[in-house]
Amino acid sequence: MLEIRDITVKYGEYEVLLDVSLRLSGGEVIALLGANGAGKTTLIRSLNGTLPLAGGGIELDGRGLDSMSRGEIAANIAVVAQENETRFPVSVLQFVLSGRFVHGGACGWESRDDLQFAEKALAECDLAGYETRLMNHLSGGERQRVVLARAIATNARILLLDEPTANLDLAHQAMMFKLVRKRCLESAASAIVITHDLNLAAEFADEIVMLKNGRIVAKGTPAEVLTTENVEKVFGVRVLLDRNPASGNVRVTNVFEEF
Repeated sequence: MLEIRDITVKYGEYEVLLDVSLRLSGGEVIALLGANGAGKTTLIRSLNGTLPLAGGGIELDGRGLDSMSRGEIAANIAVVAQENETRFPVSVLQFVLSGRFVHGGACGWESRDDLQFAEKALAECDLAGYETRLMNHLSGGERQRVVLARAIATNARILLLDEPTANLDLAHQAMMFKLVRKRCLESAASAIVITHDLNLAAEFADEIVMLKNGRIVAKGTPAEVLTTENVEKVFGVRVLLDRNPASGNVRVTNVFEEF
């Protein structure tokens, strides 16, 4: 379990996050919503120890994150970042295998288990047959799926995904969320996903957290959080709410004002 207690993060004197508290349990998917600049990416970066805290604390299974080595954190928490240095001439398989480094393999010394984890992750991300292709020859969407495959190949218990559907078409957006959802259900893993797609969040998240100006303004189930009042408060837009006829989950439709 990942426990976030009243954390504050500052850039200089500016408070980017203020008194944010969350609990991420095994098997759970949390969607993190908010306008640009709300502090979502800062929160993700703080949860794997990349950014120092100005206040509060983060615990993984009762241990303070600040007491753990970088290797321990990487073995338990995998990140799919919004921007990645993926435009270099390394093969897709080599890139995915680099995620196994925390287990003592990869970098030319990969084990049979490393290869199995990597090949399974590539297949799950619809990348079978891409093993020998070079990263700098892939489209943006293909690279994004490879980055997700590397995170899955680590076999980390916690996935932190910063807009993982960026550059993906509709089919692969759904594939990504289904894959994360399935992984959490079957292996007691858990995930925090930043997304701008409120309807995807409504379909696949157990809990939604809305951020504005570095503070949590709403937290709960999709039905509890996705209200017209909350959406207008956080995003400044009017919406209509109804139910998805296929799933029965809440559905959000933007109301476009006349020009």
